[in-house]
Amino acid sequence: MYEMRRPMLACTDETKISAFLSTAMTGYLGVADGLEPYVVPLNFVWWNGAVYVHGAEEGRKMEVLKRNARVCFTVSEHFGTMVHPVPAKTDTGYMSVMLFGTAEIVTDLDEATEAMQQLLNKYVPGYFFAPLSKHHVETYRSSMGSRTVVLKITPHTITAKEKPLNEEKVFYAGRKVTDDIVKEK
Repeated sequence: MYEMRRPMLACTDETKISAFLSTAMTGYLGVADGLEPYVVPLNFVWWNGAVYVHGAEEGRKMEVLKRNARVCFTVSEHFGTMVHPVPAKTDTGYMSVMLFGTAEIVTDLDEATEAMQQLLNKYVPGYFFAPLSKHHVETYRSSMGSRTVVLKITPHTITAKEKPLNEEKVFYAGRKVTDDIVKEK
């Protein structure tokens, strides 16, 4: 594994990382399709120490994963841009997490159903009156006739970086460098 270039930005707080993964809305699944990288944005859920996603049983993502199950899953949130009178010191408040691991199709119907329920709980909390049924997960087909599969990404390595947002430096529409130069004098 590579050393982080700016270790002072590393986040090693597992509780904070888990909370971030539990609330972030979009993750990016990176796979290696031969010599060509392929990255797909996905809804996901962080549950029981793994990332779960779902999708069609067919398609490029699934074909690549059949050949190479090693993946990188990245989640990042931009909290704001922080200004500075020196252009090169303009910065970003953010948090990002990268998980390196393997992806596999979940074959256990109970686990697949619970993972799908966790996705529903995250993205549409309280919308449905009853829990998702195993029968629905097992028999549902898309409008194109595809079966839905649940993928489990088991991380072998997790790295995280963060740059806290300095509220006094946050850019807003109408803010000018002259405002900040006056404040610093």
